[in-house]
Amino acid sequence: MASDRLPPDTLAEIFSRLPVKSLLRFRSTSKSLKSIIDSHNFINLHRKNSLNRSFILRLRSNIYQIEDDFSNLTTAVPLNHPFTRNSTNIALIGSCNGLLAVSNGEIALRHPNAANEITIWNPNIRKHHIIPFLPLPITPRSPSDMNCSLCVHGFGFDPLTGDYKILRLSWLVSLQNPFYDPHVRLFSLKTNSWKIIPTMPYALVFAQTMGVLVEDSIHWIMAKKLDGLHPSLIVAFNLTLEIFNEVPLPDEIGEEEVNSNDSVEIDVAALGGCLCMTVNYETTKIDVWVMKQYGLKDSWCKLFTMMKSCVTSHLKSSSPLCYSSDGSKVLIEGIEVLLEVHHKKLFWYDLKTEQVSYEEIPDFNGAKICVGSLVPPSFPVDNSSKKENHTCKSKKRDDFLSGGFKLRL
Repeated sequence: MASDRLPPDTLAEIFSRLPVKSLLRFRSTSKSLKSIIDSHNFINLHRKNSLNRSFILRLRSNIYQIEDDFSNLTTAVPLNHPFTRNSTNIALIGSCNGLLAVSNGEIALRHPNAANEITIWNPNIRKHHIIPFLPLPITPRSPSDMNCSLCVHGFGFDPLTGDYKILRLSWLVSLQNPFYDPHVRLFSLKTNSWKIIPTMPYALVFAQTMGVLVEDSIHWIMAKKLDGLHPSLIVAFNLTLEIFNEVPLPDEIGEEEVNSNDSVEIDVAALGGCLCMTVNYETTKIDVWVMKQYGLKDSWCKLFTMMKSCVTSHLKSSSPLCYSSDGSKVLIEGIEVLLEVHHKKLFWYDLKTEQVSYEEIPDFNGAKICVGSLVPPSFPVDNSSKKENHTCKSKKRDDFLSGGFKLRL
Protein backbone atom coordinates (compact mmCIF):
# COMPACT_ATOMS: atom_id res chain seq x y z
CA MET A 1 0.00 0.00 0.00
CA ALA A 2 1.11 3.57 -0.74
CA SER A 3 0.23 4.51 2.83
CA ASP A 4 2.91 2.14 4.11
CA ARG A 5 5.58 4.22 2.35
CA LEU A 6 4.52 7.51 3.96
CA PRO A 7 5.80 8.63 7.37
CA PRO A 8 3.11 8.20 10.05
CA ASP A 9 3.02 11.96 10.81
CA THR A 10 2.45 12.84 7.15
CA LEU A 11 -0.21 10.16 6.83
CA ALA A 12 -1.97 11.42 9.96
CA GLU A 13 -1.94 15.00 8.64
CA ILE A 14 -3.54 13.89 5.35
CA PHE A 15 -6.12 11.65 6.98
CA SER A 16 -7.08 14.32 9.53
CA ARG A 17 -8.94 16.20 6.79
CA LEU A 18 -11.11 13.26 5.75
CA PRO A 19 -14.72 12.75 6.86
CA VAL A 20 -15.44 10.28 9.66
CA LYS A 21 -17.14 7.78 7.35
CA SER A 22 -14.00 7.47 5.22
CA LEU A 23 -11.78 7.08 8.27
CA LEU A 24 -13.96 4.30 9.67
CA ARG A 25 -13.66 2.45 6.35
CA PHE A 26 -9.86 2.90 6.19
CA ARG A 27 -9.57 1.84 9.82
CA SER A 28 -10.74 -1.67 8.91
CA THR A 29 -8.22 -2.14 6.07
CA SER A 30 -5.00 -2.58 8.08
CA LYS A 31 -3.64 -2.75 11.62
CA SER A 32 -1.28 0.18 10.98
CA LEU A 33 -4.13 2.49 9.89
CA LYS A 34 -6.28 1.32 12.78
CA SER A 35 -3.47 2.14 15.18
CA ILE A 36 -3.11 5.66 13.75
CA ILE A 37 -6.84 6.46 13.57
CA ASP A 38 -7.56 5.13 17.07
CA SER A 39 -4.75 7.10 18.69
CA HIS A 40 -5.56 9.98 21.03
CA ASN A 41 -3.23 12.33 19.12
CA PHE A 42 -4.93 11.62 15.78
CA ILE A 43 -8.43 12.08 17.23
CA ASN A 44 -7.39 15.52 18.53
CA LEU A 45 -5.71 16.40 15.22
CA HIS A 46 -8.78 15.37 13.25
CA ARG A 47 -11.02 17.39 15.62
CA LYS A 48 -8.97 20.52 14.91
CA ASN A 49 -8.74 19.99 11.14
CA SER A 50 -12.21 18.63 10.44
CA LEU A 51 -14.11 20.61 7.81
CA ASN A 52 -17.15 18.36 7.78
CA ARG A 53 -20.34 19.68 9.34
CA SER A 54 -23.70 18.04 9.75
CA PHE A 55 -27.10 19.46 10.56
CA ILE A 56 -28.99 17.72 13.37
CA LEU A 57 -32.78 18.05 13.26
CA ARG A 58 -35.23 17.06 15.98
CA LEU A 59 -38.68 16.11 14.75
CA ARG A 60 -40.72 15.11 17.81
CA SER A 61 -39.11 11.90 19.12
CA ASN A 62 -36.83 11.41 16.09
CA ILE A 63 -33.43 12.82 15.22
CA TYR A 64 -32.21 13.31 11.64
CA GLN A 65 -28.86 14.25 10.14
CA ILE A 66 -28.00 16.21 7.01
CA GLU A 67 -24.37 16.20 5.93
CA ASP A 68 -22.36 18.98 4.25
CA ASP A 69 -24.91 20.65 1.94
CA PHE A 70 -27.60 22.35 4.03
CA SER A 71 -29.34 23.87 1.00
CA ASN A 72 -31.51 20.76 0.60
CA LEU A 73 -32.95 19.83 3.98
CA THR A 74 -35.13 17.10 2.44
CA THR A 75 -32.10 14.77 2.32
CA ALA A 76 -32.25 14.19 6.08
CA VAL A 77 -31.22 10.69 7.23
CA PRO A 78 -32.73 9.25 10.46
CA LEU A 79 -30.31 8.48 13.30
CA ASN A 80 -30.65 5.73 15.88
CA HIS A 81 -30.46 7.85 18.99
CA PRO A 82 -29.41 6.28 22.33
CA PHE A 83 -32.84 6.44 23.96
CA THR A 84 -34.98 3.37 23.39
CA ARG A 85 -37.66 4.10 25.99
CA ASN A 86 -39.48 7.20 27.27
CA SER A 87 -38.20 9.21 24.33
CA THR A 88 -41.35 10.89 23.09
CA ASN A 89 -39.89 14.36 23.50
CA ILE A 90 -36.13 14.49 23.02
CA ALA A 91 -34.30 17.75 23.78
CA LEU A 92 -31.08 18.86 22.06
CA ILE A 93 -28.96 20.50 24.77
CA GLY A 94 -25.87 21.41 22.79
CA SER A 95 -23.11 20.38 20.38
CA CYS A 96 -19.34 20.54 20.78
CA ASN A 97 -16.47 18.90 18.84
CA GLY A 98 -18.77 16.32 17.26
CA LEU A 99 -20.45 15.40 20.55
CA LEU A 100 -24.13 16.05 21.22
CA ALA A 101 -25.66 16.46 24.66
CA VAL A 102 -29.21 15.10 24.44
CA SER A 103 -31.98 14.51 26.95
CA ASN A 104 -34.84 12.02 26.65
CA GLY A 105 -37.41 14.57 27.78
CA GLU A 106 -38.16 18.27 27.81
CA ILE A 107 -36.11 19.41 30.77
CA ALA A 108 -37.07 23.06 30.92
CA LEU A 109 -40.34 22.59 32.80
CA ARG A 110 -41.12 19.28 34.48
CA HIS A 111 -42.29 17.73 37.72
CA PRO A 112 -39.47 17.95 40.31
CA ASN A 113 -39.46 14.20 40.94
CA ALA A 114 -39.45 13.25 37.25
CA ALA A 115 -36.25 11.52 36.21
CA ASN A 116 -34.73 12.18 32.82
CA GLU A 117 -31.54 10.89 31.29
CA ILE A 118 -28.90 13.06 29.67
CA THR A 119 -26.45 11.39 27.34
CA ILE A 120 -23.32 12.60 25.59
CA TRP A 121 -23.43 11.07 22.13
CA ASN A 122 -21.23 10.96 19.04
CA PRO A 123 -23.64 10.03 16.22
CA ASN A 124 -20.80 9.53 13.73
CA ILE A 125 -19.12 6.70 15.65
CA ARG A 126 -22.43 5.58 17.25
CA LYS A 127 -21.20 5.71 20.83
CA HIS A 128 -22.80 7.38 23.83
CA HIS A 129 -22.34 7.86 27.56
CA ILE A 130 -25.29 8.35 29.91
CA ILE A 131 -24.28 10.73 32.68
CA PRO A 132 -25.26 10.20 36.34
CA PHE A 133 -28.76 11.39 37.20
CA LEU A 134 -28.82 14.58 39.26
CA PRO A 135 -31.90 15.08 41.46
CA LEU A 136 -33.06 18.54 42.38
CA PRO A 137 -30.94 19.78 45.30
CA ILE A 138 -33.71 21.71 47.03
CA THR A 139 -36.81 20.71 48.99
CA PRO A 140 -40.10 22.64 48.84
CA ARG A 141 -41.42 24.27 51.97
CA SER A 142 -44.56 22.16 51.71
CA PRO A 143 -45.94 19.68 49.15
CA SER A 144 -48.62 22.17 48.08
CA ASP A 145 -46.00 24.87 47.55
CA MET A 146 -44.39 23.13 44.59
CA ASN A 147 -45.74 22.78 41.06
CA CYS A 148 -42.77 22.10 38.81
CA SER A 149 -39.11 22.81 38.28
CA LEU A 150 -37.31 24.99 35.79
CA CYS A 151 -34.13 23.49 34.44
CA VAL A 152 -31.85 24.45 31.54
CA HIS A 153 -28.43 23.21 30.47
CA GLY A 154 -25.39 24.24 28.51
CA PHE A 155 -22.68 21.97 27.05
CA GLY A 156 -19.09 22.75 26.12
CA PHE A 157 -15.35 22.00 26.23
CA ASP A 158 -12.67 23.20 28.63
CA PRO A 159 -9.45 23.35 26.55
CA LEU A 160 -7.20 23.77 29.59
CA THR A 161 -8.11 20.39 31.10
CA GLY A 162 -9.39 18.75 27.90
CA ASP A 163 -12.69 18.10 29.67
CA TYR A 164 -16.29 18.24 28.46
CA LYS A 165 -18.71 19.89 30.88
CA ILE A 166 -22.46 20.37 31.29
CA LEU A 167 -23.79 23.28 33.31
CA ARG A 168 -27.26 22.99 34.87
CA LEU A 169 -29.30 25.95 36.12
CA SER A 170 -32.38 24.94 38.11
CA TRP A 171 -35.17 26.56 40.10
CA LEU A 172 -38.36 25.45 41.79
CA VAL A 173 -41.43 27.21 40.45
CA SER A 174 -44.64 27.60 42.42
CA LEU A 175 -47.77 29.75 42.55
CA GLN A 176 -46.76 31.17 45.93
CA ASN A 177 -43.19 31.96 44.95
CA PRO A 178 -42.51 32.09 41.17
CA PHE A 179 -38.71 31.74 41.50
CA TYR A 180 -36.54 30.41 44.28
CA ASP A 181 -32.84 31.16 44.26
CA PRO A 182 -31.15 29.41 41.33
CA HIS A 183 -29.03 26.33 41.94
CA VAL A 184 -26.05 25.76 39.69
CA ARG A 185 -24.34 22.40 39.13
CA LEU A 186 -21.45 21.47 36.82
CA PHE A 187 -20.83 18.01 35.36
CA SER A 188 -17.33 16.89 34.38
CA LEU A 189 -16.98 14.08 31.86
CA LYS A 190 -13.47 13.32 33.11
CA THR A 191 -14.61 12.65 36.66
CA ASN A 192 -18.11 11.52 35.60
CA SER A 193 -19.56 13.54 38.47
CA TRP A 194 -21.42 16.74 39.36
CA LYS A 195 -20.27 19.52 41.68
CA ILE A 196 -21.79 22.67 43.15
CA ILE A 197 -21.09 26.08 41.62
CA PRO A 198 -21.74 29.13 43.86
CA THR A 199 -25.11 30.68 43.05
CA MET A 200 -25.04 33.17 40.20
CA PRO A 201 -26.24 36.77 40.84
CA TYR A 202 -28.53 36.77 37.79
CA ALA A 203 -31.96 35.56 36.70
CA LEU A 204 -32.64 33.77 33.43
CA VAL A 205 -34.82 35.83 31.07
CA PHE A 206 -35.99 33.03 28.76
CA ALA A 207 -36.97 30.03 30.86
CA GLN A 208 -36.71 27.37 28.14
CA THR A 209 -33.50 28.39 26.39
CA MET A 210 -30.42 26.15 26.37
CA GLY A 211 -26.99 27.75 26.66
CA VAL A 212 -25.07 28.91 23.58
CA LEU A 213 -21.43 27.80 23.32
CA VAL A 214 -18.87 30.23 21.87
CA GLU A 215 -15.13 30.05 22.56
CA ASP A 216 -14.80 28.47 26.04
CA SER A 217 -18.03 29.89 27.50
CA ILE A 218 -21.76 29.12 27.61
CA HIS A 219 -24.10 32.10 27.15
CA TRP A 220 -27.63 33.04 28.17
CA ILE A 221 -29.73 36.21 28.27
CA MET A 222 -30.09 37.20 31.93
CA ALA A 223 -30.91 40.18 34.12
CA LYS A 224 -29.91 41.26 37.62
CA LYS A 225 -33.59 40.95 38.60
CA LEU A 226 -36.76 40.03 36.73
CA ASP A 227 -38.66 43.15 37.79
CA GLY A 228 -38.77 44.96 34.44
CA LEU A 229 -36.41 47.64 35.78
CA HIS A 230 -33.12 45.87 35.04
CA PRO A 231 -31.87 45.57 31.43
CA SER A 232 -31.21 42.25 29.71
CA LEU A 233 -27.57 41.16 29.61
CA ILE A 234 -25.52 38.52 27.85
CA VAL A 235 -24.02 36.47 30.69
CA ALA A 236 -21.30 33.90 30.04
CA PHE A 237 -20.12 30.98 32.15
CA ASN A 238 -16.42 30.38 31.52
CA LEU A 239 -15.81 26.61 31.51
CA THR A 240 -12.12 26.95 32.41
CA LEU A 241 -12.39 29.52 35.21
CA GLU A 242 -15.86 28.22 36.21
CA ILE A 243 -17.21 31.72 36.84
CA PHE A 244 -19.98 33.94 35.44
CA ASN A 245 -19.18 37.22 33.70
CA GLU A 246 -21.04 39.77 31.57
CA VAL A 247 -20.35 40.20 27.85
CA PRO A 248 -20.23 43.89 26.85
CA LEU A 249 -22.98 45.07 24.48
CA PRO A 250 -22.60 47.76 21.81
CA ASP A 251 -23.64 51.26 22.96
CA GLU A 252 -26.16 51.42 20.13
CA ILE A 253 -28.32 48.72 21.75
CA GLY A 254 -29.11 50.76 24.85
CA GLU A 255 -29.69 53.93 22.79
CA GLU A 256 -32.11 52.20 20.39
CA GLU A 257 -34.05 50.60 23.25
CA VAL A 258 -34.58 54.02 24.85
CA ASN A 259 -35.62 55.72 21.59
CA SER A 260 -37.76 52.87 20.20
CA ASN A 261 -41.54 52.82 20.53
CA ASP A 262 -41.40 49.02 20.16
CA SER A 263 -40.96 46.45 22.87
CA VAL A 264 -37.36 45.26 22.43
CA GLU A 265 -35.89 41.83 23.32
CA ILE A 266 -32.37 40.53 22.79
CA ASP A 267 -31.34 36.93 22.30
CA VAL A 268 -28.03 35.14 21.82
CA ALA A 269 -26.80 32.58 19.28
CA ALA A 270 -23.63 31.32 17.59
CA LEU A 271 -22.96 32.03 13.90
CA GLY A 272 -19.83 31.06 11.99
CA GLY A 273 -17.90 30.53 15.22
CA CYS A 274 -18.75 34.03 16.50
CA LEU A 275 -21.06 35.18 19.27
CA CYS A 276 -24.27 36.42 17.66
CA MET A 277 -27.00 38.63 19.10
CA THR A 278 -30.49 39.29 17.75
CA VAL A 279 -32.35 42.45 18.74
CA ASN A 280 -36.05 41.88 18.22
CA TYR A 281 -38.27 44.96 17.81
CA GLU A 282 -41.77 43.61 18.38
CA THR A 283 -43.55 45.02 15.32
CA THR A 284 -40.90 46.28 12.91
CA LYS A 285 -37.58 44.47 12.53
CA ILE A 286 -34.87 42.16 13.84
CA ASP A 287 -31.25 43.32 13.92
CA VAL A 288 -28.56 40.61 13.84
CA TRP A 289 -25.15 41.43 15.31
CA VAL A 290 -21.93 39.39 15.41
CA MET A 291 -18.94 39.84 17.71
CA LYS A 292 -15.94 39.53 15.38
CA GLN A 293 -13.41 39.20 18.21
CA TYR A 294 -14.78 37.51 21.29
CA GLY A 295 -14.88 39.68 24.40
CA LEU A 296 -14.12 43.00 22.65
CA LYS A 297 -17.00 45.46 22.79
CA ASP A 298 -15.80 47.41 19.73
CA SER A 299 -15.81 44.27 17.59
CA TRP A 300 -19.63 44.07 17.52
CA CYS A 301 -20.84 44.48 13.92
CA LYS A 302 -24.42 44.65 12.65
CA LEU A 303 -24.62 41.87 10.06
CA PHE A 304 -28.09 42.58 8.70
CA THR A 305 -31.56 43.89 9.51
CA MET A 306 -34.56 41.71 8.69
CA MET A 307 -37.82 43.58 8.33
CA LYS A 308 -40.78 41.72 9.79
CA SER A 309 -42.76 42.47 6.65
CA CYS A 310 -40.60 39.77 4.98
CA VAL A 311 -42.08 36.95 7.07
CA THR A 312 -45.53 35.42 6.68
CA SER A 313 -46.69 35.74 10.29
CA HIS A 314 -45.66 37.26 13.60
CA LEU A 315 -42.04 36.31 14.31
CA LYS A 316 -41.57 36.16 18.07
CA SER A 317 -37.88 35.20 18.08
CA SER A 318 -35.09 34.16 15.75
CA SER A 319 -31.80 32.33 16.18
CA PRO A 320 -29.23 32.24 13.33
CA LEU A 321 -27.70 28.78 12.90
CA CYS A 322 -25.22 28.86 10.02
CA TYR A 323 -24.24 30.34 6.66
CA SER A 324 -24.96 28.63 3.36
CA SER A 325 -21.99 27.00 1.62
CA ASP A 326 -21.39 30.11 -0.53
CA GLY A 327 -21.96 32.52 2.38
CA SER A 328 -24.82 34.33 0.64
CA LYS A 329 -27.57 33.21 3.03
CA VAL A 330 -28.11 32.62 6.75
CA LEU A 331 -30.20 29.72 8.04
CA ILE A 332 -32.44 30.87 10.90
CA GLU A 333 -34.52 28.99 13.44
CA GLY A 334 -37.50 31.10 14.41
CA ILE A 335 -40.62 30.92 16.54
CA GLU A 336 -43.71 32.20 14.78
CA VAL A 337 -47.07 32.84 16.43
CA LEU A 338 -50.11 31.86 14.42
CA LEU A 339 -53.56 32.02 16.06
CA GLU A 340 -51.82 32.27 19.47
CA VAL A 341 -49.97 28.99 18.85
CA HIS A 342 -46.15 28.93 18.78
CA HIS A 343 -44.53 27.12 15.84
CA LYS A 344 -40.82 26.51 15.25
CA LYS A 345 -39.76 27.27 11.69
CA LEU A 346 -36.59 27.10 9.60
CA PHE A 347 -35.95 29.68 6.92
CA TRP A 348 -33.12 31.15 4.83
CA TYR A 349 -32.42 34.87 4.80
CA ASP A 350 -30.69 36.08 1.63
CA LEU A 351 -28.09 38.71 2.61
CA LYS A 352 -28.16 40.30 -0.87
CA THR A 353 -31.84 40.28 -1.84
CA GLU A 354 -33.10 40.51 1.78
CA GLN A 355 -35.72 37.88 0.99
CA VAL A 356 -36.91 34.99 3.16
CA SER A 357 -37.49 31.43 1.92
CA TYR A 358 -39.03 28.82 4.23
CA GLU A 359 -38.08 25.18 4.64
CA GLU A 360 -41.27 23.18 5.01
CA ILE A 361 -40.38 20.57 7.66
CA PRO A 362 -43.34 18.98 9.47
CA ASP A 363 -43.07 18.55 13.26
CA PHE A 364 -39.84 20.57 13.44
CA ASN A 365 -38.72 21.02 17.07
CA GLY A 366 -35.11 22.20 16.99
CA ALA A 367 -31.71 22.01 15.30
CA LYS A 368 -27.97 21.98 16.05
CA ILE A 369 -24.83 22.21 13.92
CA CYS A 370 -22.45 19.31 14.61
CA VAL A 371 -18.95 18.77 13.21
CA GLY A 372 -17.77 15.32 12.20
CA SER A 373 -15.32 13.88 14.72
CA LEU A 374 -13.96 10.68 16.24
CA VAL A 375 -14.10 12.08 19.78
CA PRO A 376 -15.37 9.38 22.18
CA PRO A 377 -18.22 10.37 24.51
CA SER A 378 -16.40 9.14 27.62
CA PHE A 379 -12.88 8.99 28.99
CA PRO A 380 -11.12 5.65 29.56
CA VAL A 381 -11.29 4.41 33.12
CA ASP A 382 -8.05 5.08 34.98
CA ASN A 383 -7.08 1.84 36.70
CA SER A 384 -3.58 3.02 37.62
CA SER A 385 -4.51 3.72 41.26
CA LYS A 386 -6.15 0.31 41.53
CA LYS A 387 -3.02 -1.33 40.11
CA GLU A 388 -0.82 0.61 42.55
CA ASN A 389 -3.01 -0.44 45.48
CA HIS A 390 -2.96 -4.03 44.27
CA THR A 391 0.84 -3.95 43.91
CA CYS A 392 1.23 -2.41 47.35
CA LYS A 393 -1.03 -5.03 48.94
CA SER A 394 0.83 -7.84 47.16
CA LYS A 395 4.17 -6.51 48.40
CA LYS A 396 2.91 -6.23 51.99
CA ARG A 397 1.57 -9.79 51.81
CA ASP A 398 4.89 -11.12 50.46
CA ASP A 399 6.85 -9.24 53.14
CA PHE A 400 4.54 -10.63 55.81
CA LEU A 401 4.88 -14.18 54.51
CA SER A 402 8.64 -14.01 54.19
CA GLY A 403 9.13 -12.32 57.59
CA GLY A 404 6.40 -14.04 59.58
CA PHE A 405 6.82 -17.65 58.58
CA LYS A 406 9.79 -20.02 58.57
CA LEU A 407 9.72 -23.24 56.70
CA ARG A 408 10.64 -26.21 58.90
CA LEU A 409 11.73 -29.52 57.38
